[in-house]
Amino acid sequence: MILGRVTGSVVSSHKEELLEGSKFLIVEKLDAATMKGGGDYVIAIDGVGAGVGEVVFFVAGSSARMTTVTQGRPADATITAIVDLVTMDGTEVYRKDAP
Repeated sequence: MILGRVTGSVVSSHKEELLEGSKFLIVEKLDAATMKGGGDYVIAIDGVGAGVGEVVFFVAGSSARMTTVTQGRPADATITAIVDLVTMDGTEVYRKDAP
């Protein structure tokens, strides 16, 4: 799984039939120690109802097609979880409900 932050969405009115109803989100990969992005983005199918600004886990490659939402669909990245808390070496580096 890869840690990322949802930065936007992509709307596509014409797509492969198997992708009808899919929500596409732009996700920036994050460094877990700093929770900062490096400008590396992917377009992922949303499997969990994530929104802009949320920190998420996403999977890529063949794992992206192993969720209930994407099974049998042409997906290369799928959001699989919304992150609540990240700690490293006993130090909290991210908390979803922090101000």
